Amino acid sequence: MEEKPWFKYWPEGVPKHIDYPEEPLYSILKKTASKLPDKVAFSFMGKKLAFKEVDELSDKFAAALKDLGIVKGDRVAIYLPNIPQFPIAFYGVLKVGGIVVPCNPMYKPRELEFQLNDSGSKVIVALDLLYENVRKVKGKTKLKHVITTSIVDFLPGFKKILARIFRGMKKKRFPNTLDMMDLLEKHSPEPLKVEINPKEDIAVLLYTGGTTGIPKGAMLTHMNLLANAYQSASWLPITDRDVSISVLPFFHVYGLTVDMNAGVLAGATQILYPRFEAKEILEGTQKHRATILPGVPTMYIALLNHPDLTRYDLTSIRRCISGAAPLPEAVMRRFNDVTKGNLVEGYGLTEASPVTHCNPLDDMRKVKPGSIGIPFPDTDAKIVDLETGTKDLPPGEVGELAVKGPQVMRGYWNKPDETRGVFRGDWLLTGDIAKMDEDGYFYIVDRKKDMIDAAGFKVWPRDVEEVLFMHSAVKEAAVVGVPHPYRGETVKAYVVLKDEFKGKISADDIIKHCKEHMAAYKVPTEVEFREELPKTMVGKVLRRLLREEEIKKREKKT
Repeated sequence: MEEKPWFKYWPEGVPKHIDYPEEPLYSILKKTASKLPDKVAFSFMGKKLAFKEVDELSDKFAAALKDLGIVKGDRVAIYLPNIPQFPIAFYGVLKVGGIVVPCNPMYKPRELEFQLNDSGSKVIVALDLLYENVRKVKGKTKLKHVITTSIVDFLPGFKKILARIFRGMKKKRFPNTLDMMDLLEKHSPEPLKVEINPKEDIAVLLYTGGTTGIPKGAMLTHMNLLANAYQSASWLPITDRDVSISVLPFFHVYGLTVDMNAGVLAGATQILYPRFEAKEILEGTQKHRATILPGVPTMYIALLNHPDLTRYDLTSIRRCISGAAPLPEAVMRRFNDVTKGNLVEGYGLTEASPVTHCNPLDDMRKVKPGSIGIPFPDTDAKIVDLETGTKDLPPGEVGELAVKGPQVMRGYWNKPDETRGVFRGDWLLTGDIAKMDEDGYFYIVDRKKDMIDAAGFKVWPRDVEEVLFMHSAVKEAAVVGVPHPYRGETVKAYVVLKDEFKGKISADDIIKHCKEHMAAYKVPTEVEFREELPKTMVGKVLRRLLREEEIKKREKKT
């Protein structure tokens, strides 16, 4: 293996190369179910499902899909939050040879219609509470079957009786639909025999968030996702003694791989939460003595700012990887003080299943705040020129991050031109502006499309946001470039203040703070205080929406 600068800081116990079995992705569930049949795989509101049970239920669901006419290569949409039915449906679709199309439960009919049509999905598994959205678009899509399920379907004890009553009501409320629990009861758990080529066959079509244009479906093969599950489980590492707080949505590639698939592979127990509520996560972490808490910066910020934080014992946490957005250094340090655990920043993108980089977790002295860390096992990375993506740049120079490895997608679904545009041979251009230091640690400067050009000076929003987070009054912050008659673009900051500082801090206070810590051309010329910032379901701040909103506002004035 070629020597890399980051090998000097390689985490102890993590292999630089992994021999990945050439097997379908669902093999991780079958193997764990065979090895740890009675171990709790998923726990949801008191209901515990063992690995063997999840494996058998997903076999039943695969048989049900086969009876509905689903064959290898057909797309099946999953429109669910983190409830037990998600992994059952997910692995069931893979077992019948289908391709999973995860759909965000926050999608409105227009967004859902686009994704169903673009993927050509024939079946959708939807939460009953979301049925109305499905009903509105079904006639405009290729959907042949709608399968509904309820949050109460897997609740324990006396709630089973209520669930059965509710299921009877559903048949009247949701005509022309199938009930997931009925399908599971009617089918046997006999494994299907479907030939899968792990390196070639697509397991999941995961749509990018659309922050850079029309959403595109990343074609992730069985091997892409299986490799990244092995890489993630090795890096943390995750074992069958771990308990994970699974609040990252499984419909998002981060939660799907680092939480669900890596957890199933390792035999860890996952505590499911359909949505993030800070108090519930604090209570659950203490109650279950959770050891792993994957998340995003906004999640850790919310936990740290909860008024009852000090009432909870979070010292069971030993591993946290923050992804999806830049992790402010101040947040990392404070969270590690509170939990005594290891919160580090990692990096990934939908097109890479998603993780490619992370800071070492074996020794906090190897962690470089502000860095996304070093490449995963079997993963290579470099910085290339922004213009062509073909010229390699030396350490310290800023360019575009390029990656390659077994987790990198086959391409975009039905979009050969866009696929060619992001590949240079085996190298995937990430669209992120970055640099590498002499030690092989990588730093994300910002998104290529988020760069602000202020009178010829390049301003990266992340640089400004890091300074904003240094102010003791700032709870959340986002920075965008907005039109300016003289400078072309100028820097505008959107700030959410901590409750105790509301009404006491002015825009001038924020600007003064920035002037003390950065070059004049980077300092925000405008500051707007908000009660909240627009975010994706996974917690990533949508700078694009802020920028579009600002442009519309200015157009109205003119």
